[in-house]
Amino acid sequence: MIDGVLLKGYGGFYYVYGEDRVWECSLRGRFRIKDQEFLPGDRVTILPKEEENKGTIESVAPRRNELTRPPIANVDQAILVFAMTSPKPDLNLLDRLLIQAADSDIEPIIVFTKVDKYQETVLQGAPNLYELTEDYRKIGYTVFEVSSKTGQGIPEIGDRLKNKISVLAGPSGAGKSSLVNALSPGKELKTGQISSKSKRGRHTTRHVELMVCSGGLLADTPGFSSLLLPEMKRAELADYFPEFADFLGGCRFNSCLHDKEPNCVIKAALEEGRISPVRYEHYLLYLKEVIEAERKY
Repeated sequence: MIDGVLLKGYGGFYYVYGEDRVWECSLRGRFRIKDQEFLPGDRVTILPKEEENKGTIESVAPRRNELTRPPIANVDQAILVFAMTSPKPDLNLLDRLLIQAADSDIEPIIVFTKVDKYQETVLQGAPNLYELTEDYRKIGYTVFEVSSKTGQGIPEIGDRLKNKISVLAGPSGAGKSSLVNALSPGKELKTGQISSKSKRGRHTTRHVELMVCSGGLLADTPGFSSLLLPEMKRAELADYFPEFADFLGGCRFNSCLHDKEPNCVIKAALEEGRISPVRYEHYLLYLKEVIEAERKY
C-alpha cells in the first residue's frame, strides 16, 4: 500500500502523487457504489497494479478542511497574491480573503507581486506602498514582496511551499500564473493580460488541480472578483482582526461592537495610530454586511 495525495480526477481516473511519482488510479468498487466525491487534496491509500504507475484507490482519510471555491481538501495555507501596481492592490478583497482563510483554519501568506514595475512608478512620484506591506507584518501576517521577472522573493516563497498543500487566491492580473511559472520553470501556465480599458485582469485559469511545486502541492485557482464573508454573529467579527486582540475586553460595554459606542478601546487605539484606519474602515464595512446577513437568517 502507498499513501498519497489526490491531484485531480479526469475521465473516470484519479491521479495520485505518492513516493515522488504520479499514479493513475481507478476506484475500488465500494467507492463507486457509494458514489463518493473525491477532491484534489484528499489523502488516499492506493494499491499498485502490475502495470507501471497504475493502481487502485483503497481508502480515503477524513478531511481536515474543505474549500468550495476552489474545491480542494486538506489545505494548509493560502497564498494571497496582489500586485503592487497594475492593478493597484484591492485591500478590501485582501482583508476578505484573510477572514475566509481564518474561518477555514488555513494559514494566509500575503504576496505582493510586480515589485520591479512598482519601483519604476515610485521613481515617477507614485505613493510609497511599502508602509502598507509593513502594516500587515506588524499585525502578524507573513508578507513577501516579489518579482517574477527579477526573481526577488521567489526562493523564499518556494521554501514556504515545501511539504504543504497550498492554494493561490487573488484578483486576476495580479501575477498568480507568473508566480507559479517562476516557482516551477517549465510549467509555463498561461498568464493573463491587463485590460487597457478597465485595468483589470482577464481570467486565465480554467480548472482546478494540484501540481507538484517546490517540494509541495500547489493549486492555481481562478482570480476572485468578490468574496462573501463567512456566516457569523456580529460580535464574532472582531475576532477576525488580530490587531484588535490586545484591546478586546477593555471597552465600557461587554457588547461593544466598536462602532458608535462610547468608551471603546478599539476606537481609542485607532486615534492613537495603533490600528490601521483602512483596516478599521473595512471592519465597519463588514460589520454592516454581517448585521444585514443576520437579519436574513
